[in-house]
Amino acid sequence: MSTETTRRPAPAGLDGYFKITERGSTVAREIRGGFVTFFTMVYIVVLNPIILSGATDGSGLMIGGVADLEQSKLLVAVGTAVIAGVMSILMGLVANFPIALAAGLGINGLIAGMVFTHAAEKITFADLMGLVVIEGLIILVLVLTGFRTAVFQAIPGPLKVAISVGIGLFIAFIGVIDAGFARRPTSPGAVPSELGIGGSLNGWPTLVFVFGVFLIAVLLIRKVKGAILLGIAAATVVAIAIEAIFKIGPRVYTDQGLQNPEAWALTVPRLPESITNTPDLGILGQFSLLGSFEKLGMVTAIMFVFSLLLADFFDTMGTVVAIGTEAELLDEDGNPPHTDRILVVDSIAAIAGGAGGVSSNTSYIESAAGVEEGARTGLASVVTGVLFLLATFLAPLFAIVPSEAAAPALVIVGFLMMMQVKNINWDDMEVALPAFLTIVLMPFTYNITVGIGAGFIAWVLVKIARGHARQVHPLLWIVSAFFVIYFIKTPLEGVLT
Repeated sequence: MSTETTRRPAPAGLDGYFKITERGSTVAREIRGGFVTFFTMVYIVVLNPIILSGATDGSGLMIGGVADLEQSKLLVAVGTAVIAGVMSILMGLVANFPIALAAGLGINGLIAGMVFTHAAEKITFADLMGLVVIEGLIILVLVLTGFRTAVFQAIPGPLKVAISVGIGLFIAFIGVIDAGFARRPTSPGAVPSELGIGGSLNGWPTLVFVFGVFLIAVLLIRKVKGAILLGIAAATVVAIAIEAIFKIGPRVYTDQGLQNPEAWALTVPRLPESITNTPDLGILGQFSLLGSFEKLGMVTAIMFVFSLLLADFFDTMGTVVAIGTEAELLDEDGNPPHTDRILVVDSIAAIAGGAGGVSSNTSYIESAAGVEEGARTGLASVVTGVLFLLATFLAPLFAIVPSEAAAPALVIVGFLMMMQVKNINWDDMEVALPAFLTIVLMPFTYNITVGIGAGFIAWVLVKIARGHARQVHPLLWIVSAFFVIYFIKTPLEGVLT
């Protein structure tokens, strides 16, 4: 009697490399999941140029080292797509995890804010991108040494939630302002901001923004895949039609002030002569590693890097766990497979984003949409990455999107991040006060760093007042001391000089 057993041959090719069958998936599901992830996060190719372009830095030029707005936006769009594509492919090949990466929304807003805030110091986009590279290198070292977990544990859980919520509120505020839904009043002595123009919603561009917000919200409620992208696309079509009919044109700033305030804020939505182009990779490599330290000073530069660390640091860990849970890939300890590889690639993405001149790249929670579509392996991330690279040839098409059509995505993403506010215990004063200051001071001061610093300092002071100083982690004492120095740096510099 034969005792031979028939053994199934080990999977080969894509199946063997990505363990597709082992994880209960198929090649078709992975490809489909990769497409869905791409369509749910490709909006960043539109939003990143809008957030980063339009402002001149200390050199008198826009991001990308050019003076023309449209050229700047094209450079950022191409660079954003290239870095996102390469890093998503790397995540799939190295970590075999269904998560894609692209420029982080909170960080690009912080960079744009720093350019405005420190214009007098002649700060440039390249200087700030150098700090992004340094931040990525620090995170990479923390991952390789195992210290990242220790730092993560030093930050109180409620403050982690508050930081994410505050960034969400800040992002939504940026969207509302960019769309002209809320504006700085032109009359002297008025309130800091008001609804539309003179307290009223005037102009077709504002209508496009309102339409986009409600459309994306409805699509999300109905669980339509790619809701944000579809909303931006639909709002853009409406904007193009409105411009073609009414010839609204752009807002114009002159010595006499703002002219044509009811017009388009940044980009006039007109169809381009061609929707394809040869990608201009000129923005890649535009960073100055130590330029910010010379212009901002050591303390400000260090605190900026720390702010970037927090934004990248905690969002990534939460995103990885969330995606792993959705895909049912976590082990009994709640860890995804190849955690170290995932975090290493994410750290390299931060470095690559800064070195590419388009802001730090990070893991995207939108990858959950691809997981819901069936993605379970890194093949889905590779598919998403390839689609991002193909998008570089369609940069003119993305560049026609006006801020009024893209800003609704900022509001909706801000809303999604704000939903975490329910995880804060508002009945506990020790938790509620630092969390509140963290959340509200980000949009109130238009500065993420201020919100984080106020929350950390308040946490320490409240613990001291309640006689619970021993509950404060030693690292938190050190960080809070740095924030105190950051807040009083101007008078302190005056005393020391």
